[in-house]
Amino acid sequence: MEELKEYLDYLLVQRNLSPATVEAYERDLTHFLAFAFEQLELLDRPPTVQEVDKYLVRDYLAFLTRAGYSRSSVARRLASIRGFSRFLFAHGRVARDFALSVGTPKQAKTVPEIMTMEEIRSFLEGRMPGRTEALQARNRAIFELLYATGIRLAELVGLDVADVDPTNHYVRVLGKGRKERIVPVGEYAMACVHNYCQNYRGQLLQNKENPALFLNAAGERITPRGVQYVLEECCKLLAVHKRITPHTFRHTFATHLLDNGADLRSIQELLGHSSLSTTQIYTKVTRSHLKSVYNRAHPRA
Repeated sequence: MEELKEYLDYLLVQRNLSPATVEAYERDLTHFLAFAFEQLELLDRPPTVQEVDKYLVRDYLAFLTRAGYSRSSVARRLASIRGFSRFLFAHGRVARDFALSVGTPKQAKTVPEIMTMEEIRSFLEGRMPGRTEALQARNRAIFELLYATGIRLAELVGLDVADVDPTNHYVRVLGKGRKERIVPVGEYAMACVHNYCQNYRGQLLQNKENPALFLNAAGERITPRGVQYVLEECCKLLAVHKRITPHTFRHTFATHLLDNGADLRSIQELLGHSSLSTTQIYTKVTRSHLKSVYNRAHPRA
């Protein structure tokens, strides 16, 4: 479809969004347009974007809700549609911004799952999965870096060796919207990364040329799924029954900083959040933690 292709090209070239993000927009909008065009045909109207209106958008959101989509998934689909609608209107492809007046579904404010210090230590100091010492050293460096920096999984696997500054203890991270930020790295994590790079990365590289910091057993850049698999194997090895994901390290990083006196603005910058309201969820985590401590410790709680 011409209008959709034009919008996706705009996101990739003008907005500088990552290919993975653009693919997600494409999936969302292809699904919406298939629904909208089917409804238009049932109404004996031409199946074109010019015929799409706010009622079709609302019908689509209701369809997603009935199909069991979570409120966050419905909200994300609506955000995709809004961006597309705004683009079409701004470029004169439709007569009205058809998603402008459609309200966002109210979101359930869930508290992110975090790890205790004991659980973190088990990941950073316990047994490590991996068939070889090189893979074990890589896996330990991955976990140390995730906890030390709070970076996203996509940011982790996107790191190159050149992004690590062992002298000044920081990594250069390319975040959402390809926005670059500098994130400090603690002593323990930097020592693990340095040990991996100096003594083991060459074994995984196998005389190939690859700028990636973290490599798989074939000497290629490790994928997000590869990191998730390693984490699953580590949970089995350590007999951890809580659901731990790479993002759990990010939540834990932010919450532990807040618990130990860091201010929200600094945490926002470290996490690469564009809005402070996104970071404020961690104050809820801390309040929840304090309440549980109070209930356990106070004689008349």
